[in-house]
Amino acid sequence: MSHGKVRFNTLAVHGAGMPDLTKIRPVSMPIYQSSEFVFNSAEQGAAVMSGQEPGFVYTRLGNPTSQDFEKRMALLEGTDEGISFASGLAAVAAVILTYCRPGDNIISSAPIYGGTFGLFKDLMPKMNIEIIYLPAKDIHNQLSAKANSRTKLVYIETPANPTLDVVDIAETVKAAKKHGLKVVIDNTFATPCLQRPIEMGVDIVLHSATKYICGHGDTMGGVVVASKAEIDQIRPMAFKNLGGSIAPLTGWLMSRGLQTLPLRMERHSQNGMAIARFLEKHPQVEKTCYPGLESCPSHAVASKQMSGGYGGVLAIDIKGGREAGRKFQNNLKLCKLAVSLGSVDTLVTHPASTTHLSYSESDLAALGMTPGFVRIAVGIEDPQDVIEDLDQALSKI
Repeated sequence: MSHGKVRFNTLAVHGAGMPDLTKIRPVSMPIYQSSEFVFNSAEQGAAVMSGQEPGFVYTRLGNPTSQDFEKRMALLEGTDEGISFASGLAAVAAVILTYCRPGDNIISSAPIYGGTFGLFKDLMPKMNIEIIYLPAKDIHNQLSAKANSRTKLVYIETPANPTLDVVDIAETVKAAKKHGLKVVIDNTFATPCLQRPIEMGVDIVLHSATKYICGHGDTMGGVVVASKAEIDQIRPMAFKNLGGSIAPLTGWLMSRGLQTLPLRMERHSQNGMAIARFLEKHPQVEKTCYPGLESCPSHAVASKQMSGGYGGVLAIDIKGGREAGRKFQNNLKLCKLAVSLGSVDTLVTHPASTTHLSYSESDLAALGMTPGFVRIAVGIEDPQDVIEDLDQALSKI
């Protein structure tokens, strides 16, 4: 594009103009680090703004790089379209506020991620939206007794954070459909590599992409995928009203993470199983929670709806309570004390004092999170090195 003969200050702003990108075919999706996009004409601008023609206007409303990530996620989950967000919690908020109004209620499995629980506890009451919690293991049996004319969504998380309880997805969908209810699932722990909720009838799938999708603990994002009809409803709330859009660079990093996701999830699952089997027999461990263990009450359901492994997150109840758990954490050398999961590193946290601080002591006790309950998000290191580190830390209690 030529600007003709212009002066110095104008050249500084406009440079040589945009190159012709139609003949350039990069191997990787470029990062479109631009907040706005130029229209070819006034007519085209009006058509794009009105939705009559596809295109890009303003990165809060959509960006080619983030769209690439959204399309990849939709393909992996087996559905039509996606929307990406600045965080997983922004994704949860957008879905809830799309479908719920004051006076409505949501039936949710319990436990759920502490950030989601905090959103439900702190913000939803201000909007007069009630949350009805049912135990993850039995939500499909209790749902019909709790659903009423004000119920708009069934929200489930499986495997659950941090107890690894498993929701029977197919049975919960069946119970929800009897009442005409949409089912939303947080599929963060399993990813589409291990669990395919859309194929089981779930309407909307969301992720904290910060976790396994990113995979390296270096960026934050969220994503929602669903049919085009559902995404068309969520998009205005997500972008126009809430504005929690993902940044182009973050979208690019998420797409890059998806390229190695199957390999990483295979290794996370292999390591998770090996470490769970070790901890299950350790004399300092009261209980080990991991869906892949035959001793786990949720194993049969998990085996029915997960394939290729059970993920990299497990939890243990350490003998000796909170003080024993504190000593265990402080004696770790290889494993890192950090609140997230899904990274290539093994991360250890005490949910009651970190990720699930929003829960009361009685809430924690009811859900089986004892004072010595510790979550371990297994990385992709050599599993024997992780086992040896866990063993030496437990031996010093």
